[in-house]
Amino acid sequence: MRKFSSYGPPNNKLHYYAPREALITEALTQLKGEVPDEGGHYITVWASRQTGKTWIMREVVLTLKQESQFDVVFLSLQYLQDVEDVNRVAKLIARKLIQQLNLEKEITIDTVDDLERLFERGTLSKPLILILDEFDALEQAVIARLVGVFRHIYTSRQNQADKSTAEKDYLLHGMALIGVRAVLGVENVKGSPFNVQRSLPIPNLTHDEVGYLFNWYQQESGQSIEPEVVERIWYEFQGQPGLTAWFGELLTEKYNQTTDQPITMNHAKEVYVAALDLLPNSNILNLISKAKQEPYKSFVLELFQTKTKVKFTYHDPIINFLYMNGIVSVDQRHEQRGSENEVKFACPYVQKQLFNYFAIELYHKMDDLYGPFEDLSDTITEDSLNIPRLLQRYEQYLQANRELVLKNAPRRDDLRVFEAVFHFHFYLYLTRFLDSYEAQVQPEFPTGNGQIDLL
Repeated sequence: MRKFSSYGPPNNKLHYYAPREALITEALTQLKGEVPDEGGHYITVWASRQTGKTWIMREVVLTLKQESQFDVVFLSLQYLQDVEDVNRVAKLIARKLIQQLNLEKEITIDTVDDLERLFERGTLSKPLILILDEFDALEQAVIARLVGVFRHIYTSRQNQADKSTAEKDYLLHGMALIGVRAVLGVENVKGSPFNVQRSLPIPNLTHDEVGYLFNWYQQESGQSIEPEVVERIWYEFQGQPGLTAWFGELLTEKYNQTTDQPITMNHAKEVYVAALDLLPNSNILNLISKAKQEPYKSFVLELFQTKTKVKFTYHDPIINFLYMNGIVSVDQRHEQRGSENEVKFACPYVQKQLFNYFAIELYHKMDDLYGPFEDLSDTITEDSLNIPRLLQRYEQYLQANRELVLKNAPRRDDLRVFEAVFHFHFYLYLTRFLDSYEAQVQPEFPTGNGQIDLL
């Protein structure tokens, strides 16, 4: 039986996957060209981590290899991420291409300036479609030089419009550069040297695609899942493929001890608590490593405010960075209403993880919430919780410890404390206060941004 997997691209024979046929068809059309004999396009395929970029392009490669018109090569460049010498990078890429295309061993590529020779008619026997994965893992100076070569080849082919794709001087018919950024070379002060590119963003799974995955599991396993569970998975992860598959794995394997019983909402809630607090996830660890760096940290903290919304614009370098790394997204509800787009967190689960991280970072220790022998029966008993009294206790604690609470609190440019600081402190106060009663406190964000409820 298949399994959910979030460890690299899914294996179609072993794992559940969404077919994503429309995206695959679009990529095929762009690489082959609307009229293939006229030539294809040079595109970037981009999205944040674990969104299925590599899997989609591998499906494209499998389809292309069934045709005899093109040679097709797929290369991952992640192993070159620390190589600063552009000539060495060009030489290593050329070596891989020569091996995969079974070209003559006498061909020598020693510098980046030699690289174009590899794509000349005479060196290649038929048009080539080249797909380079993890392209933006390369050093920026290396990216700038390489895409400059590809742009030269593309422009040369465009200037030979009177010839078919197989008759042009260069036979690099189409290519795809896969990464997390849409505009390669964006950090280059001279701008992107690859301005002839097209862009193919890979969106999250749709609501229907998430339902498709879990319906497939139910059909294969015979174990039913309450519809509310699938809806909750969609809400919490917003179709982020890596996180959705990871939670599917937890729900149907690691924490699924009674496979002869339906997966209920109560069971899913228990698994969700484990996913929040107990189990590390590489995707989340990567997001946190990005979000905790300045200037991004201040922006993320500002997003937890409850009043002013932040306009989404791709041209803002901070928003761009957070968007490309899967930390924020655009609230498209405003686009549908004709108003300005606004920034929101990528999904509630990501928002909660960031909230937890920054809360603990600020207030890792919180002592003396009440005396060792203090009577708490006015606030909490075995079967009741007096919330107004609990809030009074918090107010008293905050007043008594205000100087300590605000001492190292992060501040905005106007030196005012970020609003989120008070949310973090209140959240951890409740968590610590109720800890001995085996109670759980979770932040909830009803709108995906803005108002915060602590449940």
